[in-house]
Order: sequence, then C-alpha cells, then structure tokens
Amino acid sequence: MEEKIRNKIEDLIEKLCPNGVEFRELSKLGYLFGGLTGKSKVDFTDGNAKFITYMNVYSNIAVDINVNTYVKIKEGERQTKLEYGDILFTGSSETPDECGMSSVLNTEIEEAIYLNSFCFGLRFNDRDLFLPDFCKYLFRDEKIRKLIGKTANGVTRFNISKKRFEKIRIPILPRPIQEEIVKILDTFTELEAELEAELEVRKKQYDYYRDKLLTFKEKA
Repeated sequence: MEEKIRNKIEDLIEKLCPNGVEFRELSKLGYLFGGLTGKSKVDFTDGNAKFITYMNVYSNIAVDINVNTYVKIKEGERQTKLEYGDILFTGSSETPDECGMSSVLNTEIEEAIYLNSFCFGLRFNDRDLFLPDFCKYLFRDEKIRKLIGKTANGVTRFNISKKRFEKIRIPILPRPIQEEIVKILDTFTELEAELEAELEVRKKQYDYYRDKLLTFKEKA
C-alpha cells in the first residue's frame, strides 16, 4: 500500500512538475503578522470577541474555532483579525524543537477572531496558492519542523527569529498534488482516530473486568 501511494504521488509530480518541484522562501509568498497588542489582564474578563490561545495552536493542526476564550476589542481598535487560510505559529517554548508549532485556520469564518500575543501568523499573498488542509500537514512535517527549530534563539526560553523564519523555503506543489496528499493523510488521520477510540473502549473494558475480577468478599 505504501509503495502504491508513493508511486501515485511520484507519477503526479512527474506529470505536473517535469522539471522538479519549485521551492520558495516564505518572505516571497506572504507576510508575518503578530497577535493581540496592548492588552492587560482586565481585557480578558467579560470580553466581546473570541481569540485563539497558545495551546489551541500548539495542540491542533487545524485551529479549533469553537472556543470560549474572549477578549475586549473596542470599536475601531487596530488589531489583526484572522482569515481563512492563515497559518498560526507558537512564538516560543522551553526547547527549540517545540517552537513554531503550527495550526491552520481551515474553516471559513464570519465573526472576528483574534490571535493571542504569544503567537504569530503567516498570511499568503495568493490565497489560491495553497490548500489550507495541505498546509496543516506541510508545516507539521518533520523536515519543515527541523527548519523551524533552527530559527529559534535562547537559553532557558527559546523564541522564533522572524527574520530567519521568513527565509524558510517550502515546496510549491500544483493543486492536484496537494489535493491527493490531503486525501491520503486525512484518511490516515481518520483511521488513527478510530484506532484511538477503539483502544479507549478496550481500556474501559479492561478496567471494568480488572476491577470485577479482583474484587472479593472477605470471609466472615
């Protein structure tokens, strides 16, 4: 099966990219933007607009927009609203390997949603260049993750260097190849989720029978 999948992608690349896959720097493809600015602790009490937390970005390859985290945003206040296709990154961590964890906004949104100040975002100039669902896998890929880790500076706390980050080069794949990769990886993700659910059920059964089989009445 692995060989069949690899051959299918390779055939598509040979057909659609006969001269090889083009790589371009992020700085040539879009721009970086920051999260919320000028906010104090009181602004996160009784807020009127949703914002995406650091852990939301860190824990999900696709942004979870069904959140109950709010911040106060005044009318006319200059803050960057998130848009469909934005790629969000954690700005710092205790180790360079965990810096720059990504999460993609792959859902069309109508309401204003903002990003916390400990993260930053990447917005492509051409929104049609990449499928958001392709990006959710691309920026979690081991090779890209290593490149991102090299952009981090620090001693006890590591922070992403935006200048270095912008120089990361990523592959520019035709949409049919992106679509095929997404279809394959989505299928594996679904299978993994089903397996985890099955394991959870089995664990509950194990716990139940363990407790039953190891429960004894004391002899009178």
